[in-house]
Amino acid sequence: MAITIRDIAREAGVSRTTVSRVLNDSGYVKEETRQKVEEAINKLNYSPNAIARSLSTSKTNTIGVVVPEINNPFFGEIVSGISQEADKAGLNIILYNTDNKEHKELKALQLLKEQRIQGILITPSYTEGTSNQKYLKTIDRTDVPVVILDGFVKYNDFSGVFIDQVNGGFNATETLIKAGHRKIAIINGVMETRPARDRHSGFLAALEKYGIQHNEDYEFNAHYQWKESYEITKHILSMENPPTAVFVTSNMMILGCIKALNELGKKAPDDLAIIGFDNVDMLNVIGMNVSYVYGPSFEMGIKGMQMLNEVIERRKNGIYNNLNDILMPQLILKGSEK
Repeated sequence: MAITIRDIAREAGVSRTTVSRVLNDSGYVKEETRQKVEEAINKLNYSPNAIARSLSTSKTNTIGVVVPEINNPFFGEIVSGISQEADKAGLNIILYNTDNKEHKELKALQLLKEQRIQGILITPSYTEGTSNQKYLKTIDRTDVPVVILDGFVKYNDFSGVFIDQVNGGFNATETLIKAGHRKIAIINGVMETRPARDRHSGFLAALEKYGIQHNEDYEFNAHYQWKESYEITKHILSMENPPTAVFVTSNMMILGCIKALNELGKKAPDDLAIIGFDNVDMLNVIGMNVSYVYGPSFEMGIKGMQMLNEVIERRKNGIYNNLNDILMPQLILKGSEK
């Protein structure tokens, strides 16, 4: 016999309304009471299928896609890959762009939850909001599968497709070292996020492997913003003891770096060797050869959509364990790293 909300309420010693609030993450519930309800859910093995039946008996042929920066080519490629696979599966897409705002991400998730969708593919915002993670768990519990793309360590209790960021950071830095550089700077992204920390870890690991002392004066943070990277690059070029090379850890920050070089009449690699992370099509169009680590974003979108379809099918057969896929980045060398 299927476990019901009434059973959960009786086990936790609360009302059915309170159980419903916990399941749907709606309305105020004391943290102590919430824990009692969640313990009862786990104890009675209240299945997502039972929750789904209590909410709805049908779903649309639609999936939700949530990204933090649709104007960033990296996320645009992810969406393209998702779209290609969704078309093959006869699925429609509802796309939300959050502008890296936690409240916008939460709003998108709330709206998607009301759409009776098949599942959600999401790249969480850089804010790593705790409320959003709780809401994702609530959605997943109602038998709407959630697949994370390029997410952070706090989301490791979901299925997901990720990039080996440490490997990418190591390879980028090693490439500069093998080109003869010993004074190497790094322009970091948002260090509160796992991808940024992992790229930085790869950078440090490469320096250590080759016995190069890390100079903290060569450590900068542009928070994934091209304007900040622009100012940092101008500062680097004006330093009394400047680095000869820089690892720029995102594609948008590369734009700021190139802008600064152009304005000052400098060139890569003659005045500053550069290697970035992720591609910028605009630079290819205008013939600027900038080396970079390619995080296979299009492939990530394809594999993410395939994984979501697999999770949906597995759940129909009562299988709920998570799936994970790690993609290896590739070096695309065009001469700016020498």
